[in-house]
Amino acid sequence: MKYVVKLGGAGLETPSLLEGCTRAITELVRDGNQVAVVHGGGVQLTRTLKALGKESEFIGGLRVTDAETRDVALMVLAGKVNKSLVAAFGALGTAAVGLSGGDGLLFRARKKRTSPDLGYVGEIAASDPRWLDAIWRLNGVPVLCSMALGFDGEYYNVNADEMAAACAIACRADALVFLTDVPGVKGINGQVLRWLSIDQIAEMAKNAIISGGMLPKLSACREALLNGVKRVRILPAEAAGSLPDLCSSRVAHGTEVMVA
Repeated sequence: MKYVVKLGGAGLETPSLLEGCTRAITELVRDGNQVAVVHGGGVQLTRTLKALGKESEFIGGLRVTDAETRDVALMVLAGKVNKSLVAAFGALGTAAVGLSGGDGLLFRARKKRTSPDLGYVGEIAASDPRWLDAIWRLNGVPVLCSMALGFDGEYYNVNADEMAAACAIACRADALVFLTDVPGVKGINGQVLRWLSIDQIAEMAKNAIISGGMLPKLSACREALLNGVKRVRILPAEAAGSLPDLCSSRVAHGTEVMVA
């Protein structure tokens, strides 16, 4: 089977969680599956920007990205975070190849049109998954940061959840899994929803049941499901050990997002 796994938050920051996530992904690969990893790094980026004296601003869960912020994002996400994740896989004997969306023109971005303007924030406009196929043929794991090259020659900061959905669509993945800091999507009573229909998302957003970073995440889930990805699940990073069983047995953690 073909999986796209999005990893971010504490899953990148906490050594024990990172080891658990990379080990679960390694098990998937050793079972004969093809896995691509898309990572975030918003916490690390915010911390670096603060150290440089620059405050972060978010609108609708998306980071406002001027040219300076974009350049720092490229340094942090395509550099430190990406290569640290490659090293974590290497420690398990797993051959991982770190990439940005600009490498091999794997993913092309266009500026996201919003009001107010978010600067160098992009959305995926085109993809060339043959580079993923090439790595998979050699039993490797592509590890992608959420930066992509625009047709104007500029790099754009792409929300990592959106990048993961675009990757899953491009490679026709069987499953898209978001390993997150939260136990799943919570309903109006604060309880984690085991199942969530994409038809419920707009109403939940309207009533502020979901907000912030969960908005682009669920939008990405919806986009993936409407474009051929068979299964989409939001799974807490501490439950990453259940990842190899996701498509073969009942998993009690997280939220399964469905078409209906």
